[in-house]
Order: sequence, then structure tokens, then C-alpha cells
Amino acid sequence: MAAPHEIAWIEAAGQRLGLVPSLGGGVARWDWLGGGAEWPLWRPWDGVGEDRYRLASFAMLPWSNRISRGGFEQHGRWVPMAPNRAGEPYPIHGDGWLQAWTLERPAAGVAELRLASRRHGGSPYEYDALQRFELVDGGLVQSVTVTHRGADALPYGLGLHPWFPRTSRCSVTAHVDGVWLSGSDPIPTRHVTALPPDWDLNLGAPMRAGALIDNGYTGWDGAATIAWPEHGLALQVTMEPLQTPQGPRAPAYCLVFRPPAGTPHGEAFCFEPITQPIDAFHLAGRPGLVDLAAGESLTLRVHWRLRPEPRS
Repeated sequence: MAAPHEIAWIEAAGQRLGLVPSLGGGVARWDWLGGGAEWPLWRPWDGVGEDRYRLASFAMLPWSNRISRGGFEQHGRWVPMAPNRAGEPYPIHGDGWLQAWTLERPAAGVAELRLASRRHGGSPYEYDALQRFELVDGGLVQSVTVTHRGADALPYGLGLHPWFPRTSRCSVTAHVDGVWLSGSDPIPTRHVTALPPDWDLNLGAPMRAGALIDNGYTGWDGAATIAWPEHGLALQVTMEPLQTPQGPRAPAYCLVFRPPAGTPHGEAFCFEPITQPIDAFHLAGRPGLVDLAAGESLTLRVHWRLRPEPRS
């Protein structure tokens, strides 16, 4: 069966990256080609399915994760937000991932995706967006920029949603100081600093098995390591400060999705660099969200660097 969406490929620095502009501006696959072998650094898309959750990765904008209560209040007025994914009670991950983007190739080893979104699906958001992917020695530099085009200011947030292969000994290590616990929705219910042992990213949390994690962490310093020791590989993640109209803002939040084995998506897990907690629109002080007026922009930039890892 022919793929319904064309994959645009770039190749450089011993890597290959496939983009799917028409399917939410997502990533079909990112492969390391070192030593004559081929290793998928993000779980590959099957090339056929329309479900964005089956992509290797996609960008979350103009906000990430979920918004509860049917909307949010902005400057004394209620802004309704409708669910945007079948089976989800709340709108999730913004609307950039639900639209077709256009592709540009400004240089060798570089691809850019552009989107002009204007109240998609009844959303109040009007914005222009740019995704940039650059293959460099040892990895990938990825950025997302969003520029508000509406007349009235709105709160914005950004995030990346990559899926990683789930091997027998894979783990995620990062410095964090707490986590938001949640109900089954999963909307945050309370913040704790005592982390369950197999949730503790500071110690290197296993991703191969364990109870469900679908939670946002706080106090993240912007650095993380995703390791596959049985393959002798690790991916170093570095998130730069968010570029805002008020100046740079240091990283503070990340999210882990570790599904139980044997469930849908159980062959993969997620580590998501994000600029806001889940349901930040209804948390005190709206942590991580940035109000943008017309013409103002946010830029999120993440470096993904591959490094050898001792085999075990």
C-alpha cells in the first residue's frame, strides 16, 4: 500500500532524517548510520498510519499537553477550547500537529517547515510557525518558533514529543526536583518532591517496564541522557533557554510518558522537553506560559547529541 503522505529526506553527518510535512509537520524517522549499521534514534513511523502518535516525533504548539475545564480565562474573558483528538476529553498538544506544513531546504543537511495557522478547528489562536532541523556532527539541532498574529494577546507554550525505542535496559537520567501527580485524566492534582523510586530521573529511571508515567516534572535544568546500554549508545539532550519577548527563560519542565508494556505504544516511551506543565492554564501563576501580543515570538531550541555508552 502506497504511503498517503510523502516523506522528505535529508542526510548529513552520518544521519538520515525523514519529515512528513503533510502529517502535522512531523518526523517519520531519525536514523544514525554509523559503522555501517542503522539505528533508529526515534521510533520510526510505519509510513502508512494517519495517527500522529505513531510518528517518530512532532512539535507541540501553540501550547503543549492538556487544557481542562473547556477553556481558560484571558484578561477577564472566557476563551473556549474544544477537544481535538478522538478519545481525549480535553484539547491536547495544540493544533500545529493537526495541520499540513510546507517544506523548505535552505542548505545541505537542513530542512525547515512553515505553518500559517488561523483559528484552526475553532481555536482562538492565530500564528505563524517555523520548525528547523539541522543535522550536525554527532546529532541534530531542532528548533520551533511561533509568532502571534492575532489582535488580542494569548498565552503560548512549546514542546517536542519524540518517541524513543524501548529496549530491555533503556533509561532516562535528568536533574529534577519534583513531579505533578495526577488523576486518570491525567490532569495534575498535586505537586510532590518525594519521587517514587522508579520515577526518579535523578537516579536514572528505567523505561523498559514499570507502572504508567504520564506526568510532568519540575526543576529540570535542561539536560538529560537517554541511554541504551545494550547497544552502547546514549543520546544527550540539551534544551536552551526559551527565547521570549522579555528575554531568555531557563528550562524548568519536562514530561515522561512510560506506557505499561503490552499496551498500545508499549514498544516506545517519550521524554518531552516542554516549556509549561500540564494544564498550566489552570495552575497558580500559569507557570511556563508566555503571553504574546501581535508580532511577538517564542523560540525553543533543543540539541540532540549521540555519544558512546558503556555496554552492559
